[in-house]
Amino acid sequence: MIDEKLEPIFDDVVRRNPGEVEFHQAVREVLDSLGPVIAKNPDYAEQKIIQRICEPERQIIFRVPWSDDNGEVHINRGMRVEFNSALGPYKGGLRFHPSVNLGIVKFLGFEQIFKNALTSLPIGGGKGGADFDPKGRSDDEIMRFCQSFMLELHRHLGERTDVPAGDTGVGVREIGWLFGQYKRITNRYESGVLTGKGVEWGGALVRNEATGYGLVFFLEEMLASAGKTLDGRTVVVSGSGNVAVHAIEKAQQHGALVVACSDSSGFVHDPAGLQLDVLKDVKLSRRKRISVYADEVGSATFVERGNIWTLLCDVALPCATQNELTRRDAELLARNGCIAVAEGANMPCTPDAIQMFESAGVAFGPGKAANAGGVATSALEMQQNASRDSWTFEHTERRLAEIMVSIHRLCHERSEQYGTPGNLVHGANIAGFERVARAMSALGLV
Repeated sequence: MIDEKLEPIFDDVVRRNPGEVEFHQAVREVLDSLGPVIAKNPDYAEQKIIQRICEPERQIIFRVPWSDDNGEVHINRGMRVEFNSALGPYKGGLRFHPSVNLGIVKFLGFEQIFKNALTSLPIGGGKGGADFDPKGRSDDEIMRFCQSFMLELHRHLGERTDVPAGDTGVGVREIGWLFGQYKRITNRYESGVLTGKGVEWGGALVRNEATGYGLVFFLEEMLASAGKTLDGRTVVVSGSGNVAVHAIEKAQQHGALVVACSDSSGFVHDPAGLQLDVLKDVKLSRRKRISVYADEVGSATFVERGNIWTLLCDVALPCATQNELTRRDAELLARNGCIAVAEGANMPCTPDAIQMFESAGVAFGPGKAANAGGVATSALEMQQNASRDSWTFEHTERRLAEIMVSIHRLCHERSEQYGTPGNLVHGANIAGFERVARAMSALGLV
C-alpha cells in the first residue's frame, strides 16, 4: 500500500493528468515502494524529487500528414515525451499503433526512467510514437509516414539530446526510413541518434535479440536465487513479436520446453515444443497471423481468441502488451503450478495479478528490470557509434548477460535492505529511484 505521506503526491498526479489511467497505474506502482526510501532520505521530500520525476521535462505533440498509395491524405498524431535527463540523454522507443495516446506514452516513458537507471548506463528516460496503424499498409505508405513523422521530430533529437529506438510497430525497417530522413534533413551522419539500426549501417549485433535474451538471463537469476534452473521447465510466452520470439529462442537454448505463443487473434499450442524456424518465418519474415504456424506444423493447434494463461506451465513470460494478464489469469497460473513469471512487455500484469503472485509464492520479475536488456543493448550500440567501433555477437551478448545479472543482484539487494526480501518489484523501484534521485539532487533545482 502507498505510504500516507505519498498519497497526496499521487492524488495530485491524477488531478493534473486526467484520464491517463496507464500513467496513473505506473506512478502508483512506483510510489507503493518508496515510503521507506523517503523516510530514510528526508531531503528527497524537501526537494520534491518525486513530484519532479512525475512531471515530464518536455512533452511534444505534433501533426503527421501523409498520403496513401491512392493519393488520399491522412492525418495522424505524433508525440515524444522527454521525461527525465538526470542520468543522460532521453532514451526510449517509438511505438506506432492505433492505441497510442499521451497517457500510454507517458506511462511508457515513466517506466523507462527507472528501467534505464537500473542498467547503470548513462541514459535518461523518454518515449514516443504515433496513433498510426501499419497493419495492411504497403511498404511505400509506411515509408512516407516515417518520413513525415521524422520531418517534425528531427528538431528534438540528437546523440546527446534524445535517442529513440523501436518499439511496437517500429522495427529495423522503420528505423532505417526514419534514420534516412534524419540524415537527409540534417546533412549529418549521426549514427547514435537512433538505435535498433541495421548492422550494416551502424547497428549493434544482439540488438534484435536483446530484450528477449535479457528476459531469459534475468529469469535464470530469479530461479537460481531459489535453487532452481530453467532446464526442463515448460514455458508459455504471450506475444509473437520480436521480444517473444527471441525469449523463446533463448529459453530453448537453456533447455526449456516452450509450448505456446500468441498474437491478437489467439494462441498456438504445440506440446512437442515450438519450432523456432517456422515461427520466425511466419511472424518475423512473412508477418502472418499466428494461425499460419498451426497450419504448417502438424503437432500444433490454434485457439482463436483463446486465453493462453489457461495452459499448464512452470514459467510464464508475458511479452505482448500492457495489462494483458489479470488476477484471474494469475490465480489460474498459480493453481496450475507455475513457479515464476517475468515480464517481457511493459506492465503486462495488472496490479492485482502481481499481488496474487506474491501471495501465492510465485517468483515475479517486473518489466522495468526483466525487460531492460533491449535498452541496455541500445546503450551499447550508442557506445559503438560514439567510438566508431563494432563488437562481435559474442562480446555484446556477454555484456548483455553481465548487465542483466547486475540488475537482478541490485534489485535483490535493495529488496532485502528495505525489508521486503525477494520482492523484486520493490527492489527495482527503489534501486531505479535512488539512482535518479541522487543525480537530480546533485544537479540542483532544474
